[in-house]
Amino acid sequence: MAALQIRNLKKSFGGLPAINDVSLEVAPGERRLIIGPNGAGKTTLFNLLTGDLPVDGGSIALFGEEVTRLATHRRVHRGLARTYQIITLFQKDTLERNIALSLLGLSRTRWNSFGRIPEQFREEAAAVLSRVGLQALASRPVSEVAYGERRRLEIAMALAQNPKVLLLDEPLAGLSREERGGVKSLIAGIRREVTVVMIEHDMDTALDMAERITVLHYGRVIVEGSRAEVVADPRTREVYLGH
Repeated sequence: MAALQIRNLKKSFGGLPAINDVSLEVAPGERRLIIGPNGAGKTTLFNLLTGDLPVDGGSIALFGEEVTRLATHRRVHRGLARTYQIITLFQKDTLERNIALSLLGLSRTRWNSFGRIPEQFREEAAAVLSRVGLQALASRPVSEVAYGERRRLEIAMALAQNPKVLLLDEPLAGLSREERGGVKSLIAGIRREVTVVMIEHDMDTALDMAERITVLHYGRVIVEGSRAEVVADPRTREVYLGH
């Protein structure tokens, strides 16, 4: 059974197709990379998967369960988590509090977010921050940490939800060479029980991060396969190099 199964997915804006009959399957535990130039439809695809955008046609299934019409929070409760191309964090709150707020979203516990963090969330937040190497910064406001650390925090917030399928939208965007190395190591260390699907714009930067690669262009899948197969395919070179 596929961890993520997409069938004939469609989405248009103003009559122009942004996602045009996309189908793909991602196996449990797989590391899948979705690449393509700007405007290929990569982030739109993620927004359809999470329910941030409604589909115009097609279907989405998580581990065999149809989720196409479910609200975003219901997909989260079924094991889907994501990060965003533009970092979405609470800048004035501490790293620990950002993680705790993420945990609160999955809990039925009532908590005044302006008060003291409940001990159960504090312990879980500490464990998650430790996993991504940020435990020493737990009490620092987000606004006072480096950009690369914010990227790692956003991934930590997604991991705090104990996802079965994790969507990473350009996790290396805007990072220095050293920061990219740190985030790559973090992603490589995610346990195999979690299926990871990543979006990247820069093919050269991301090719070593996945087992299978899907190339999108103008909302369509034009190439799919192993790293070697995708690199060797003339359609990939045409998209990225123009010849």
